[in-house]
Amino acid sequence: MRLINTVLFAACLAVMFTIPLWADQGILFIAGLVLVEMVFALSWNLLFGFTGLASFGHAAFFAIGAYLCGYALRADIGAPFLLLILAAGVAGALAAVLTGIVLLRRTTGIHLAIFTLALAEILRILVGYSTALGREDGLASIPRPSLELGFASFDLASGEAYYWFLCIAASVIVGFLWLICHGPFGRILVSIRQDPERTTFMGINVPAYRLAAFTISGATSGMAGALYAPWAQIVTPESAHWIHSTQPMLASLLGGAQSFWGPVVGTVLFSIINYSTRNLVGLAELVIGVVLLVIVLAAPSGVVGLVHELRRRLTARVSHAGPGAEGKAGSKGKFVQEAA
Repeated sequence: MRLINTVLFAACLAVMFTIPLWADQGILFIAGLVLVEMVFALSWNLLFGFTGLASFGHAAFFAIGAYLCGYALRADIGAPFLLLILAAGVAGALAAVLTGIVLLRRTTGIHLAIFTLALAEILRILVGYSTALGREDGLASIPRPSLELGFASFDLASGEAYYWFLCIAASVIVGFLWLICHGPFGRILVSIRQDPERTTFMGINVPAYRLAAFTISGATSGMAGALYAPWAQIVTPESAHWIHSTQPMLASLLGGAQSFWGPVVGTVLFSIINYSTRNLVGLAELVIGVVLLVIVLAAPSGVVGLVHELRRRLTARVSHAGPGAEGKAGSKGKFVQEAA
């Protein structure tokens, strides 16, 4: 089974990296947006799926990174693009730290969700009044930069070149989040989500870990925004809108919030539904709503959880059946049951 998973993962990577070789500019642009939203969804799910915290205003961190990078590129300040991405991550982290210090010590659950939503809306309104940031029109005509690595320089002006950079950058951020979620830090976050009182009794500083998770989530969301600005070549106040905050939520719930790869699967499915219904006004929301309703009722753990459950049942059925049709099957099934 691990071999099958490895082959499927390699196939997905191959498709992702070869899209510019066969896709038109429209599909290429959507594929780039999928990569950005995938990072954004994984960042949000670090809070919800692993730590048990819900943020309804996460688009604020995304917008901070997008505006910082877009403004710097338009002003042509001469800073290396990689430095701008890191700066966007630092800005997102600082915003998350300030938000977390104020909110996490006093609120969790629905109260935290509402407060983060309010802060994001305040940011959106302030940006809409900012002349330097283009008011309601936002920052348009954002140039795509060159990537300076010291030993070489790569021009990212073309869609194909920037898309390949997006693939690499997204892979690095996803790998970073994977290491966090599957290491000791991630296991403590899961423990906090499942039983914060018991985790506190074990001597773990729950507020500190929650703040750390909030900070990492804000940083990677800001980096996602920095990757988005040159790709879309425009950033508007709508990037901080509460509707944008719902996209990582829907992707995580659709794919499976309890799984690391759930938001990735959910983002791809979310984009496929949007693209398939692009010519039918209002139908995309209806289809997504129906799909989410079915998933919540039939598979609360999302598409990834449903696949794991089907695979578990299939494996159990094959194990109980055994290679023989007679007494061996019964004895083997009994052994499997006892071992389980």
